[in-house]
Amino acid sequence: MVWSMEWEANMLGEQIGEMRGRRTGRRVLPVESGFKVEVTFEDKGKLMGIEGTEIGTYTAVPRADGTLCGEGQGVFTTPDGDMVTWRGVGTGMFKAGGSVSYRGALTYNSTSRKFTQLNTLAGVFEFEVDADGNTHSKIWAWK
Repeated sequence: MVWSMEWEANMLGEQIGEMRGRRTGRRVLPVESGFKVEVTFEDKGKLMGIEGTEIGTYTAVPRADGTLCGEGQGVFTTPDGDMVTWRGVGTGMFKAGGSVSYRGALTYNSTSRKFTQLNTLAGVFEFEVDADGNTHSKIWAWK
């Protein structure tokens, strides 16, 4: 298969989420060769059109070429008590001023009727953290 913008456009479905928040913690973890950084964030926004709050934690390991290999997990909750958990993997890169940008994929798990549709799809995401620790994420359904 030849990679093309047309192919890429056909793979992304509707945008299913957008959140804004803050990085709330960072710590360096030892690994056999090098280091791993653990990051926690909290944000608010919409998932499947429903307002809620999200808490997430991810780890990032720097690669020799300067990119980052990340993986994480989190939970999105609504004011009514509905919950969705997620797991994700992504590739990141450092940007100007100490900001970080990630692209990756998510899987979901929920028993809430409002969110069970998420159990049947994968999401693709953009996750940005600016130099001041502000976060912004967008999520699309992957067809």
